[in-house]
Amino acid sequence: TAHLILSASMDGTCKIWDYHNQRKCLRTYMGHDQGVRDVNFTNDGRRFYSVSYDKNIQYWDTETGQVISTFTNKKTNFSVAVHPDPSQQNIIITGCSNKKAVQWDANTASIVQEYDEHMGAVNTVTFCEDGKRLLTTSDDKKIFLWEYGIPVVVKYIAEPTMHSVPAVALCPRKKFLIGQSMDNKIITYEAFGRFKFQAKRQFKGHLNSGYAITPGFSADGKWVMSGDLDGKLWFWDWQKMKNYRVLKAHDGVCMSAIWHPFQPSRVVTCGWDGTIKMWD
Repeated sequence: TAHLILSASMDGTCKIWDYHNQRKCLRTYMGHDQGVRDVNFTNDGRRFYSVSYDKNIQYWDTETGQVISTFTNKKTNFSVAVHPDPSQQNIIITGCSNKKAVQWDANTASIVQEYDEHMGAVNTVTFCEDGKRLLTTSDDKKIFLWEYGIPVVVKYIAEPTMHSVPAVALCPRKKFLIGQSMDNKIITYEAFGRFKFQAKRQFKGHLNSGYAITPGFSADGKWVMSGDLDGKLWFWDWQKMKNYRVLKAHDGVCMSAIWHPFQPSRVVTCGWDGTIKMWD
């Protein structure tokens, strides 16, 4: 019901905050030795996964704060994606520093499948078409599309002009996906069928090079937003691709921005200055 915020920090903790009322920290989950790179809830929010620079993946119970299981392949994982199907919430896929995307079963804490084609560390894994397809992006500046469960690339997206895409977001209707391209642009692909590159649909103006800044969509799909390395928060019109507004949000890099799923004017941002801020 979007009343809690889950955050991961470089101090090795995950925290859950109250979105309404006092906005205070409700829980702190301590289990990692080093900074936490990515966190993701399961569908119902009762559990969540975290990956960290200490090379562990941890599966948490949200209410009790207990670690249900810890597993590792002795490599750093950069991102974690949970399968969208409610009956398969134990399946996660992590983007890994050993150039693979690794599929895990959290119930047995074992590796089910490895998707191994990239030439560089895998930055993001995105489920498309209700979990039938996977999209991976990597430091080798390529984007690969896979059938879920089959480690063979269905489509190679690789152009000499492409830059690496370290952060990806799906639009609410799952029709398009946007990626933060390292030449100070946000680029767009279809998220179904042939995954066509939408060459005209680019969002520019912000500075992102060298930072995996997560872009965001509004719940109605009409607006796109992104932080940048000056700590600004940029908004664009999805249809016209015009810049609508820029806010000065943080002192350091503004790393990620999430739109509230039900309240159309509320945005939550986080930055390298160690703060999480809510905007109206």
